[in-house]
Amino acid sequence: MDVTKITSDFEDERGSITDILRQEPIDYVTIITSKKGALRGNHVHKETVQYVYVMEGKLKALSQMPDEPVCTTVLEAGDLIVNVPNEGHAFEALEDTTFLVLTRGPRGGENYEDDTFRLETPLQDPND
Repeated sequence: MDVTKITSDFEDERGSITDILRQEPIDYVTIITSKKGALRGNHVHKETVQYVYVMEGKLKALSQMPDEPVCTTVLEAGDLIVNVPNEGHAFEALEDTTFLVLTRGPRGGENYEDDTFRLETPLQDPND
């Protein structure tokens, strides 16, 4: 799981402009809030690519590609990761957190569950 630290592209006395993604087709943009301790995910998408960008707070991100060990990392405001097809993923809010999920593929809107397949065994941090 690669974490990209997103930085401002332009700043002046008015504030800043930050591109989260560049030249990526996106079908859905979703804002998710999670209270401290909330668990999300523990599923896989067969077709969907999703970018997760933390706006505020902290998330523990867990991911697992088929037949590989579970990877974990802590995401903070300004961090971006991508979950690719067939990658199991889960998130635990380490504090109240707001994050964006930018999606390419069939998962979103009325089709939210069409490309969501729950994991039989929830992902667990190998360090716990």
